[in-house]
Amino acid sequence: MFVRRGEIVIHYNEVVAIGDTYLLTVVSETFGLEGYEIQRIPAHDGGRNVVYTCEKEGESAKILRIAFLPDRSREDFLGEVEFVRYLFEHGGSVSNVISSRKGNLLEEIPYNNHIFFVCLFEKAKGKLLVENNYRYREGVPITEYYYNCGKTLGRLHQISKGYTPVHHRYSFFDKYNTEYIDKLIPNSLSLLKEKMVGLLDTLQGLDRDQETFGMLHFDYNDGNYSIDFNTGQITVYDFDNSCFGWYMFDLASIWGNGVGWIQFEPDASKRKEFMDDYFETVLEGYRSETNLEESMLEKLPLFIQVNLMENILGRFEDMGNNCKEPECYEELSYLIKCLEEDIPYIGFFHEIYSIEDPFEYEKRNI
Repeated sequence: MFVRRGEIVIHYNEVVAIGDTYLLTVVSETFGLEGYEIQRIPAHDGGRNVVYTCEKEGESAKILRIAFLPDRSREDFLGEVEFVRYLFEHGGSVSNVISSRKGNLLEEIPYNNHIFFVCLFEKAKGKLLVENNYRYREGVPITEYYYNCGKTLGRLHQISKGYTPVHHRYSFFDKYNTEYIDKLIPNSLSLLKEKMVGLLDTLQGLDRDQETFGMLHFDYNDGNYSIDFNTGQITVYDFDNSCFGWYMFDLASIWGNGVGWIQFEPDASKRKEFMDDYFETVLEGYRSETNLEESMLEKLPLFIQVNLMENILGRFEDMGNNCKEPECYEELSYLIKCLEEDIPYIGFFHEIYSIEDPFEYEKRNI
């Protein structure tokens, strides 16, 4: 991954090298990490940051994040970490942000005309579901996990309803607008553009009151929270994409997370029955912490489509950041077809879906 700053190019590996020779020394002094073993976590596709684990005997483990892309301002980063601190202080199950020795949640470290934004977080207790081979707690029904997913998110949303930011994060339409779509989507995909603009027009007509619209995670999935397999508690992190939007967006994300549990079932009616039961359990957990009006719940199919749009735009953005040719492969082609043809529920109950090649469609070039 690289990004242009004027005529200068910063590459992920270059940031790693700067970290090894300079940044980590400064960061250790700034955050009091002397004596910690600091190990870099390998980046995933589309990763925006250089991230490290920090461990020291007798101390709680920490996560260090160095952001280097230029598309976020100091205000954006402060808006994120202040929100995380607010959630933690009001009982949200999140990885708390740790202040520097100067008492700052965010530190800016200059190096050769670049500014690196650095934050330190408590490492969440437990581990990722994938690290446990997608096995849940022994002797406990998986429905507890579904319920806790909803409950944890419901608590975060309830806290968010009382949040007044000091430093503002961006709002949904600040990023997702016609200009952004035109910038990322090739003209050859005119129908896709049309459908995305139509979704934006629909969203413009929705209420944005305190009960429906506020700061949300915007990337709530099992890659961004850890599970304590002794208690089942979920701890959420990676608020890098947090913004003001409709709480239903996060709930639609949970719906999408559920398809992996039943994606190889050949009978579409059984897939639907499972998803209905799964999401009902999620909603029981969610509603144990916060209110959800039926009028908003009825918009679940709409927000699944909005998740789909965000997914597609994110993939095009990643292709641009990696300087790849704008070429759609099978999985992206599937998502595009679902949006172009108004196929609901990411095609999971539609004839387009194949258990032999889940969520894939024939390769297409753009």
